[in-house]
Amino acid sequence: MRIALVFALIALVGGCGSSGAGESTVVAGFYPLAWAADAIEQGDAEVVNVTPTGAEPHDVELSARSVQTVADADVVLYLGRGFQPALERAVDHAEGRAVDLLAGQTLLPAPDGESSADPHVWLDPVRFAATVERIGRALERPVRAGTVAQQLRELDFDYRRGLARCARREIVTSHAAFGYLAHRYGLSQISITGLAPEAEPAARSLERAVDEVRRTGATTVFFETLVSPRLAETVAREAGARTAVLNPIEGLTASQAEAGADYVSLMRENLRQLRRALACR
Repeated sequence: MRIALVFALIALVGGCGSSGAGESTVVAGFYPLAWAADAIEQGDAEVVNVTPTGAEPHDVELSARSVQTVADADVVLYLGRGFQPALERAVDHAEGRAVDLLAGQTLLPAPDGESSADPHVWLDPVRFAATVERIGRALERPVRAGTVAQQLRELDFDYRRGLARCARREIVTSHAAFGYLAHRYGLSQISITGLAPEAEPAARSLERAVDEVRRTGATTVFFETLVSPRLAETVAREAGARTAVLNPIEGLTASQAEAGADYVSLMRENLRQLRRALACR
């Protein structure tokens, strides 16, 4: 009997170990939050990004499995105020801690005619550093979060230095994702569309964008990696400008993921593109 009990106990312990019980799960709404959680956890928790690679997070719909993952997670990190409505609905049923990382922040207003505030806070390295520290507190790893936040403050230093002396200060973008970045570094954003990247602008909006490119002497119209460049190409062609990528880092493409790109490397590439477009010295 004693021998049978010993073997039963060994089997029970072995089964628990092989199932991964005890490992916590952190759900992130989209790539920047997943990147921060991964950098903080360093493999000590499973980090699940509910926005698939190559997908636009604004309009992502959750599968039944993803909804269950959100419900079962220990921590859910997301941006509220309608940024990802499907995730916000799923969060209502989360059993763990749900952290709305926009809560308590003073946000920039949306472009004219839109009622929601601008959610793109992660494109300001200073704001994002504070967000990372908040994530660290939610994950109970403040020291590790401080190390990640310091990387972002160093990135901010490079942006300040890199954009200090430029011939132009206007950036023309396909959608209004760069308000916080522009505000931080003294730039002016001219967007073809509003906060929704897939929105179809009226003909007058396209004409206005072309006029602004000509008026400011902008040489570049920026488009994004996860949406069609058609609008940017149309404005650039009419205004005699070129196009280039300015990445809102809402997600990675498959090729970027395979190449090992991350938030910091993409932000540094954005800085390189901005310096070229604005003729910075």
